[in-house]
Amino acid sequence: MNRDTPGLGRRQILQRVGGGAVASALASVSHAQTRARAVKAVAFDAFVTFDPRPVFALTEQLFPGKGAELSNVWRIRQFEYTWLRVVSQRYADFWTVTEEALRFAAHATKVDLTAEKRDQLMGGFLRLKAHPDVLPGLQALRAAGVRLAFLSNMTERMLDAAIDSAGLDGLFEHRLSTDRLRTYKPDPRAYQMAIDAFGLQRGEIVFAAFGGWDAAGAKSFGYTTFWANRLQLPVEELGVKPDAIGGSLVELVDFVTKA
Repeated sequence: MNRDTPGLGRRQILQRVGGGAVASALASVSHAQTRARAVKAVAFDAFVTFDPRPVFALTEQLFPGKGAELSNVWRIRQFEYTWLRVVSQRYADFWTVTEEALRFAAHATKVDLTAEKRDQLMGGFLRLKAHPDVLPGLQALRAAGVRLAFLSNMTERMLDAAIDSAGLDGLFEHRLSTDRLRTYKPDPRAYQMAIDAFGLQRGEIVFAAFGGWDAAGAKSFGYTTFWANRLQLPVEELGVKPDAIGGSLVELVDFVTKA
């Protein structure tokens, strides 16, 4: 890591990665303008659909009494490392970043992360299942004529494995990995991928975010944004708010089909 970069605060990191003046200008696109056109497509962050909880539950099985602490540190560093690597221009793909974050978490929580245990935890990201509401929600969107894509920090290998494991093959028109651009959300270039892939206008696409920071990034980019707030967290204090918030795809389907 660049020695100066870790000194940046969470807000400063997101603002720098998010494109500064460009993101601010795009944030001025009004709610009325983006909702004026019918929604034609939804771009999903992967964790809106895939449930990572079994991966983190495995930490308690492998490290009894330390799993929750390890999981919390791992999850936080997993995404902070993506932002730090973009800011410092030292890109590594999401699989690598996830493993780096796991190793840090093990050191921070003082657990013995053997190669076998590391492989078990990392392999969990290739065996993800869908949340129970996902398949009927996706089918309802498809039935309404809405086009679907993943727009994820995950590598294509991770996305393909999770799609297969979760039984979601054939439902998504595109699986867009930010790895193609060697960057991460909330870089505006990452969000632009869905516009380019669908061949649609910005206002015709809804972005479905899992993380509150991702919802803020997508909204700053100019997307109509739905935050699938499965963890029931407060809205991030980043100067923008998602257009709608819900705990599942039930609310997303209602939001999109009534747009």
